[in-house]
Amino acid sequence: MRQWIHRGAVVFCLVLAACGVDKPKELLEIAEFEERQMNLPHAKQLYEDVIRLYPTSKEATKARTRLAALKHGQ
Repeated sequence: MRQWIHRGAVVFCLVLAACGVDKPKELLEIAEFEERQMNLPHAKQLYEDVIRLYPTSKEATKARTRLAALKHGQ
């Protein structure tokens, strides 16, 4: 049951991200959600996407910080 709730939440977040205007912020929020859910491989991928797609954004700065922390086991 929990797995279905998790998948539903991820789909909901992705739909919201597709409709929104502030893509870097929304992508970062999804990455943070995935990190809280302990889906670390997906969180890392999303943080990397924020950095690649929006390298000069404030969200990219946060994504770099979180990615570094995850890579060092924090």
